[in-house]
Amino acid sequence: MNTIEVNEHLYTIKLNLTGMTEYGVDFGELTSGTIPPPPEGARFDAAFEGRASGPRLNGTVAGVDYLRVRGDGRMELHIHETISTTDGLNIDAQGDGVGIPRPEGGIIDIRVNMTLFTSSEEYKWVNLLPVWGAGIVNLVEGTVEVTCYSA
Repeated sequence: MNTIEVNEHLYTIKLNLTGMTEYGVDFGELTSGTIPPPPEGARFDAAFEGRASGPRLNGTVAGVDYLRVRGDGRMELHIHETISTTDGLNIDAQGDGVGIPRPEGGIIDIRVNMTLFTSSEEYKWVNLLPVWGAGIVNLVEGTVEVTCYSA
């Protein structure tokens, strides 16, 4: 494996939201501004799947974001996903981050910090790298796009 530079683009994920588990608050009403966040916040499990593509990683992605919306509206992300590479190997990816809804609604800006792990010889270089990413969630389309870089 070649040396990976700080802030090197590793991959971009393009995901579709495939399911939402709600815990007493309607996600659509909350994110549209129809209802405010409750003082104690709200919890959701957002399932997703899609693709990872880039200079270092390519494959499919599936997982769940165990998301909490705070009383002030900021979203705390707790991500668990599997990247299944095009050559049939799996990489565990876990991370946290924040989501900040835009005032006009429908779009959430997200920032993530990820840790990747595998025992596969071809990809164990991921075990050494902290990964950061920036992207958006488009609630109207039900899509997520995040570009991930080495830290």
